[in-house]
Amino acid sequence: MKRSEINRAYRQAKLCFEKNRWQLPPEPRWDITDFDLGEFAKTGLVLINLAEEAEYCEKLMYCRKNQVTPLHTHAKKKEDIICRQGKLAMELWAGHPQKTAKGKLFHLKRNGKEIAARSGEVIELAAGERVTLTPGIYHAFWSASAECVMGEVSTANDDLHDNFFVNPEIGRYPGIEEDEHPRLRLVSEKS
Repeated sequence: MKRSEINRAYRQAKLCFEKNRWQLPPEPRWDITDFDLGEFAKTGLVLINLAEEAEYCEKLMYCRKNQVTPLHTHAKKKEDIICRQGKLAMELWAGHPQKTAKGKLFHLKRNGKEIAARSGEVIELAAGERVTLTPGIYHAFWSASAECVMGEVSTANDDLHDNFFVNPEIGRYPGIEEDEHPRLRLVSEKS
């Protein structure tokens, strides 16, 4: 991923947060990724780690229309994904999509209430709505509006060892091509 893309994504997310009066903590930890696929506008996400404790984690995330976070699951992490601004689309699967029948019924919580969902189905969350994902539920998400701000509250976070993507080509952290001066350092970069 080019440093210029990282800088641009940082500026766009920061502008969106300011426009919507989202106050970030001092010195937030930024994570901007194209999932090592080289197509940030198509497959990418901006994340800000707000809290990273042994028992729990909180993140703020930003993406633009149709910018996908690819299908993945977690073995340990339980998380609530909350649409904070805009409209969020999510594709959900009860298990690995190549081993789970499309349409297979499963249950999860939406806005704190258990609902029935079908594998491969897309649900949309409006601002303020949330979905609770337990380990093993595969999920992809993208903004169904011009841009979307999401929150994540979860059990302890381990981005290096607890993200299992369907596409084996995906890398959680991108390699960085230095084509301009960095405006910030990412969580994946050494100081």
